[in-house]
Amino acid sequence: MGVYTHEHLEIQRSARKLIEEEINPHVDDWEAEGAFPAHEVFRKFGDMGFLGIHKPEEYGGLGLDYSYNLAFAEALGSINCGGVPMALGVQTDMATPALSNHGSDELRREFLAPAIAGEMVACIGVSEPGAGSDVASLKSWARKDGDDYIINGQKMWITNSFQADYMVMLVNTDPDGAVHRNKSLVVVPMDSPGVTRAKKLDKMGMHSSDTGLIFFEDVRVPQRHRIGDENKGFTYQMQQFQEERMWAIASGITGLQKAIDQTIEYTGQRMVFGKPLLDNQVIHFRMAELQTEVELLRSLMDRCIEEYTAGRDVTRLASMGKLKIGRLKREVYDSCLQYWGGMGYMNETPISRMYRDGRLASIGGGADEVMLSIICKSMNILPGKRG
Repeated sequence: MGVYTHEHLEIQRSARKLIEEEINPHVDDWEAEGAFPAHEVFRKFGDMGFLGIHKPEEYGGLGLDYSYNLAFAEALGSINCGGVPMALGVQTDMATPALSNHGSDELRREFLAPAIAGEMVACIGVSEPGAGSDVASLKSWARKDGDDYIINGQKMWITNSFQADYMVMLVNTDPDGAVHRNKSLVVVPMDSPGVTRAKKLDKMGMHSSDTGLIFFEDVRVPQRHRIGDENKGFTYQMQQFQEERMWAIASGITGLQKAIDQTIEYTGQRMVFGKPLLDNQVIHFRMAELQTEVELLRSLMDRCIEEYTAGRDVTRLASMGKLKIGRLKREVYDSCLQYWGGMGYMNETPISRMYRDGRLASIGGGADEVMLSIICKSMNILPGKRG
């Protein structure tokens, strides 16, 4: 269990009980429908305190350190799809950290407290059609008009956006500033005039998570909705990415273990040429290799937890872990699916959904190549940047 204490394990036990009783019985229907009832589901998790584990107590959080939130994230891997855990992770670790850390008291009362309670659904608006991993090149703008901002632009691949009550939106706020110092994070209520939920996107996987293309045309938002200092949004977003990437590691580990365990069980029962498939050395050796990789990733996650809770910068370690979880999902799910044979190619088989849902991990939250660039920067080996 690494760095987890009895209290961490109790959080996981309670979360898994909720998942087995209230979530997993409905997952197949939600996958078929292309969405899950976010307000209803989030309220269940909010009622148990799971949406504010490391958020301030004065806004309804539990005030615990971040290790407890990662223990919860790991328990979310027990959900039998990727879309619902991802949506919950957006609420806890992508749309609200900057609001919690830098928002005004008024803004936190208005938007953070109901998100922690599960009464509001949040989304994070960073990616655009021309700016995914390259956050600095986003084009959405907010210009001042009296005490308000007038926002124009678009956001794409936005999780929770079709059900969200508000978006924490990264926009350009200084037309003359450098790209890393001209952006602000602004809370935009999704029912504001000029916000158009233009299209629900049809994805390869994560079918139960609604993902949208959103347009903003002359959307008026009070300047008091800005999180923290003006033009510090890029910095706040980079800080936020640390938690998002650690969340990606923790939430993914359970799925990897589940795929290995289920494949061992299936190949142990499946008879081919008079013996269980698992008796073939190529298969049981491969399971041993994959299990070793998962254990190594868990050790890296434990190190991230220890460093982060001690107040140290984990950008390098979190980036390594984010890179590895994406690569391991591709490797583990593909390897396991192969040993399921024809059944592995059927949508009714869990490994098929894992394979489709897991592919996003090497793209979302910073693609593998971005993680490699961050790691190279920490090693002082980027072209033209040495010395």
